[in-house]
Amino acid sequence: MTTFVDRVELHVAAGNGGHGCASVHREKFKPLGGPDGGNGGRGGDVTLVVDQAVTTLLEYHHSPHRKATNGQPGAGDNRSGKDGQDLVLTVPDGTVVLDKQGNVLADLVGQGTTFVAGQGGRGGLGNAALSSARRKAPGFALLGEPGEARDIVLELKTVADVALVGYPSAGKSSLISVLSAAKPKIADYPFTTLVPNLGVVTAGSTVYTIADVPGLIPGASQGRGLGLEFLRHVERCSVLVHVLDTATLESDRDPVTDLDIIEEELRQYGGLEDRPRVVVLNKVDIPDGQDLADMIRPDLEERGYQVFEVSAVARLGLKELSFALAGIVAEARAAKPQEEATRIVIRPKAVDDAGFTVTYDEAEEVYRVRGEKPERWVRQTDFSNDEAVGYLADRLNRLGVEDRLMKAGARAGDGVAIGALENAVVFDWEPSMMAGAEMLGRRGEDHRLEAPRPAAQRRRDRDAERDDPQREFDEFDPF
Repeated sequence: MTTFVDRVELHVAAGNGGHGCASVHREKFKPLGGPDGGNGGRGGDVTLVVDQAVTTLLEYHHSPHRKATNGQPGAGDNRSGKDGQDLVLTVPDGTVVLDKQGNVLADLVGQGTTFVAGQGGRGGLGNAALSSARRKAPGFALLGEPGEARDIVLELKTVADVALVGYPSAGKSSLISVLSAAKPKIADYPFTTLVPNLGVVTAGSTVYTIADVPGLIPGASQGRGLGLEFLRHVERCSVLVHVLDTATLESDRDPVTDLDIIEEELRQYGGLEDRPRVVVLNKVDIPDGQDLADMIRPDLEERGYQVFEVSAVARLGLKELSFALAGIVAEARAAKPQEEATRIVIRPKAVDDAGFTVTYDEAEEVYRVRGEKPERWVRQTDFSNDEAVGYLADRLNRLGVEDRLMKAGARAGDGVAIGALENAVVFDWEPSMMAGAEMLGRRGEDHRLEAPRPAAQRRRDRDAERDDPQREFDEFDPF
């Protein structure tokens, strides 16, 4: 049964905003009570938070779909809807958040580090908030925005100071078990270690963490064995420890060749060239192993490696190795720039950004309007209510969309699409559609929308002509 997962695909969906309420105050002897519809509540966010007590992504492997709660709709008597509850997902320290294309969205290191994976939709305004001197009693309200939904990939990169690398059955698990309190699985066959193991080592006044990753073999950087799957766990380490087996039973292997092969795999994987290396000659309690260690040690020291002869079983040379690693880790920590207390600066995202673009789409024969503000207004408009549609037209005109369309060459009756290609709202443009209170009829109506729509009819005729099978037969009939 799987107990360790270090890569998952997570489907997150933030909560939708609640709809605003269109209501009129009614009370005895007060026939003109005025609008009293409340605003909708905000949808809940989906937030990732680092918790050092969590060590695996197993929970999200079993249940990868996560959704925050929606905001509640507004109600009459100026009652606003309740905000949706944020969904907080705890992840291990060292989790990297990526999108489906592999782009890094966040690198979560440190207890309490947060990342908003899905932004909740804002609630719609009620008609009480929409009333003005020109529109005293709106017969409509704004809809709540849908919450952000997307697929993300979580990758765990172990946060350790020391990483043990080497061939399968080189003795890495035995070494970490005697250096720390970790209890990994130990057996006399290859690939005993299937998941990274972490241990905490105390050497004098220095406390550091040590990681044991599954054994590497030739071709690990290209995906052979388990190497590529877990090489990411050595990226954050301060020092690499090559564990070499001096008593291997395989006749075609020797420690120096093993070292060269592992170094080549690390080079092809990339990003580890600057890490200091230490070589551990393991299993020197065996006579043949000690003899081989004595033969190859001068060669390794000539290459610049710091070499230690140890035996995890007989517990030989462990103290020297532990203190040497503590010294290297202490130097690496001292070399890091001093972290200053982060000053909290709140920079809220501008919601009144008036930036938008107008382009002509020759394929669809429409003018496309793209921008955060007009697209948000379209999402919040109830198109079943004519007054709401007229209010949208007034807002777009005040924003300057009409002037920009004129400059782009649009004429009355041309099609205008607001939004992305897959979910755009298309309408026929009529210049100078600004409305005052005197132009409005009963609540929920706008007589400007009763005019004929020639552009819409042209598009319907064109689509029908494209879908007519008889037309294709007439075009290609040789007789």
